[in-house]
Amino acid sequence: MILETQRLTLREAVRDDAAFILDLLNAPGFIQGIGDRGVRTLDHARGYIEARLLSSYRDHGFGMWVVTPKVEDRPVGLCGLVRREVLPHEDLGYAFLEDCWGRGYAQEAAGAVLTHARSVLGLTTVAAIVNPDNLASRRVLEKVGLAFIDERQLDGWDQPSAYYST
Repeated sequence: MILETQRLTLREAVRDDAAFILDLLNAPGFIQGIGDRGVRTLDHARGYIEARLLSSYRDHGFGMWVVTPKVEDRPVGLCGLVRREVLPHEDLGYAFLEDCWGRGYAQEAAGAVLTHARSVLGLTTVAAIVNPDNLASRRVLEKVGLAFIDERQLDGWDQPSAYYST
């Protein structure tokens, strides 16, 4: 376990999380709000876990962590930090299964990740990017203390992103 909040635990992903990752990455809200990662099978999901999640833990000491409510025995989301070449600072990110939206999990997990970023990782600045039309995610970022900076077109991205920072 990496982090624990009142209602949630956050831990590193493992290859056995493939079914959850497959469901999350193919949810309509994920595809619309974050993008289509082209993960269509359990083998693709295992590859995604290795290439994107486990490699980030190895290379940076952080990444997107699996979020599980303490009262449920199933992962419901990802939340953590990503290091992107197109951003000047580590990027706070999160995504949750749609049946868990509206429960406050994103805000609770994102707040815990920010605290961890400052107190354990020593990061003074954390960024976040979001689809400008995603008002719910923008509210989460603001509630955990990030400020809207501007809209910007990132290299290699199809559409502009709303850029936030601590």
